[in-house]
Amino acid sequence: MIRNAVESDLSAIVTIYNHAIAAHTITADIEPVTVESRLDWFHSYSSRYPLWVLERDNAIAGWLGLKMYYGRAAYQSTAEFSLYVAPEFQRQRVGQTLLSYAIGQAPKLEINTLIAVVFAENQPSVTLLKKFGFEQWGYLPQVARSWGMDHDVILLGLKV
Repeated sequence: MIRNAVESDLSAIVTIYNHAIAAHTITADIEPVTVESRLDWFHSYSSRYPLWVLERDNAIAGWLGLKMYYGRAAYQSTAEFSLYVAPEFQRQRVGQTLLSYAIGQAPKLEINTLIAVVFAENQPSVTLLKKFGFEQWGYLPQVARSWGMDHDVILLGLKV
C-alpha cells in the first residue's frame, strides 16, 4: 500500500535514510540524521509535492518524495525526487512500485518532468531509472566529496 506519509512515519523514514548514508554511494549526506533534525524537511512536503511511503508487512518498506526542482516558479512543473528502500525490502520491487506510482501521479500533480540526481557509481539506481525510460541529461564530474572520495553525479530525466 502506498500512501501519504504522516509524522509518525518519520522514524522509519529516517532509519531507511540513515542506512543509505552508511552505504556511502546513495546520498550526499555524510552524517546520520535524527527525527528531530528532519521535522522541518518532513513538513516541507505538500499536496503538490508529496512524500509517499510504501507499507509492506506492517512496516515502511520505502519512501519517495517529490520536490520542486531548483525552487523557482518556472520549474514548478518539474519535480526532483528522492527514493529510498529499507535494506530488508531491497530487490523486492519496492523501488519499482514507488517509482511507477510517482510517474502515474505526476500528471495529476501538474508535474510533466521528473528529475533524479544520482551518484554515477550507484548502478542499481541508474539501472532502475533507465528501466522506466529515464535518460541521462547531465553529467557532473567530481562535484561531490565524501568519505575521502570525489563522486561524479548523473542527472537523469523523464518527460511524463
